[in-house]
Amino acid sequence: QFIALASLLFILVSITTFCLETHEAFNKIKNTTEWINNGTELVQHCEVETDPALMYVEGVCVVWFTFEFLVRIMFCPVKFEFIKNLLNIIDFVAILPFYLEVGLSGLSSKAAKDVLGFLRVVRFVRILRIFKLTRHFVGLRVLGHTLRASINEFLLLIIFLALGVLIFATMIYYAERIGASPSDLSDSNYTKFRNIPIGFWWAVVTMTTLGYGDMCPSTWSGMLVGALCALAGVLTIAMPVPVIVNNFGMYYSLAMAKQKLPRKRKKHIPQAAQMSSPTFCKSDLNMTCNSSQIDTCLGKENKLMEHNRSACIRPGSIAPQR
Repeated sequence: QFIALASLLFILVSITTFCLETHEAFNKIKNTTEWINNGTELVQHCEVETDPALMYVEGVCVVWFTFEFLVRIMFCPVKFEFIKNLLNIIDFVAILPFYLEVGLSGLSSKAAKDVLGFLRVVRFVRILRIFKLTRHFVGLRVLGHTLRASINEFLLLIIFLALGVLIFATMIYYAERIGASPSDLSDSNYTKFRNIPIGFWWAVVTMTTLGYGDMCPSTWSGMLVGALCALAGVLTIAMPVPVIVNNFGMYYSLAMAKQKLPRKRKKHIPQAAQMSSPTFCKSDLNMTCNSSQIDTCLGKENKLMEHNRSACIRPGSIAPQR
């Protein structure tokens, strides 16, 4: 529990640092000069420099994540299964850019600067560390199992949505051209639906009932198409959703029931001696008897003698005849 809380704390600190790096209060504009054309021309550049305190905090978090990753991979019994795990891949991809950036920060070559620029773009991978919380929260694991079990429903939803987008984008394009001026061949002065691909964005926004308002029909025929698109979007999204909700309820019930079960401790059960083992017939003879257990021990000795006659026969031997 202590390690889980520490890991959770570092994840939250890392994500907070990632968000604060984009705030203008932690970014300073720095003017730099550079000689180009073999040192004959001086050019000034403006660069954004992040507060070093955030880099130090991120460095501490990365050190913890590196230690955690190395310990887990060191003690993992099956290394190949560890490498195939998606969360472990996210851990490695989120850790590696920091070390590359620190190693290349001291270089001044153009190739190093290009790599540093690419690594700064790849920084967004750090936000994927939020998925590491699935190791500590049951609800996130239930959500992951639900999404995995509902892949067919999601594919069905995407297919329905794609068909609706294609149909209504085509309809809105021709519906808006009805009121256009004959002299305006491109419809650029009359409507924003100048072609069908532009209508794809409007159809997606309308079918999902989001409605940004950046594109809207202006003719009565276009408004009719827009109303049909919104109704079709509600019905399209509403059909696969109950199946996904049922999967979530099933996995959530199983997770809650598993948490309520008492934990079973593994007990060591000694392996019984085999009949062919030389210690099989001598196990009872090693018992110590005190003066108060003489009768019991004598009874056990008589039973042991009978047991030796019947059971202590080596394989392939013949029992003596009486």
